[in-house]
Amino acid sequence: MKYLRFLALGVLFGVVLMKSQATSWFRIYEMFQFDSFHMYGIIGSAVAIGLVGVLLIKKMGWKDFDGNAIQYADKNKSVPRYLIGGIVFGLGWALSGACPGPMYVLLGSGFYLLLIVILGAVLGTFVYGLVRDRLPH
Repeated sequence: MKYLRFLALGVLFGVVLMKSQATSWFRIYEMFQFDSFHMYGIIGSAVAIGLVGVLLIKKMGWKDFDGNAIQYADKNKSVPRYLIGGIVFGLGWALSGACPGPMYVLLGSGFYLLLIVILGAVLGTFVYGLVRDRLPH
């Protein structure tokens, strides 16, 4: 029963992504061409909501579903880590036309060609796991 809630939230998230056109290749293209504020507004709203959520969790001392305290680990402030990772992520996003969340939404919408993109994302994650110790963290 617990997992049905997560499934329902995932379906709702997918519907919101589709209705907001966040899965549209055209909207992503517009964003990378700096022609439209649409995607920047969606991303900015998500960051703002996430920030408020984290602040509320920290201030109110909320717990997870199992009753455990939610804890946040300090982030490593290394610039190359985020710069290189952001460039690789952005290139993958621009080349495929979809970031990780919308990839699954598009697959569920019947765009089966996205299986190749998902396979590439999984392969990239696997390769990162192999070379992680040799990267500038």
